[in-house]
Amino acid sequence: MFWGKTTKDIGACGEKIAAKYLQQHGYRIIAQNVRSAHGEIDIIAENKEFLIFAEVKARRDDPKRFADYGLPCEAVNKAKQQHILYTARVYLEKHPSDKEVRFDVLEVYLGQHARVNHIEDAFHL
Repeated sequence: MFWGKTTKDIGACGEKIAAKYLQQHGYRIIAQNVRSAHGEIDIIAENKEFLIFAEVKARRDDPKRFADYGLPCEAVNKAKQQHILYTARVYLEKHPSDKEVRFDVLEVYLGQHARVNHIEDAFHL
């Protein structure tokens, strides 16, 4: 399967797959690629219980690449988390919610078939 050649192509493909995955698991997509002065949130979604701010990390499913670059979730370091948290606060100021807020990471592995590892409650406010 062709996933794209550039990092941008792979990221866009991963976000599309992650959004579809969330919808298939009962989430409603509210927004994508929400930006603030300090960061971006890939997907904002909700289910009956939670409002989730999701970071998507897509990688080609190649063990050699993991040895060089680590797992996709490892790219969501403290600095990245701080940018997501800031952007979530800005979003919530404009769009208050009564739902519990959760920060998830979706790892998308792009191989012959795409697979998603959904890490719920990956970090906190």
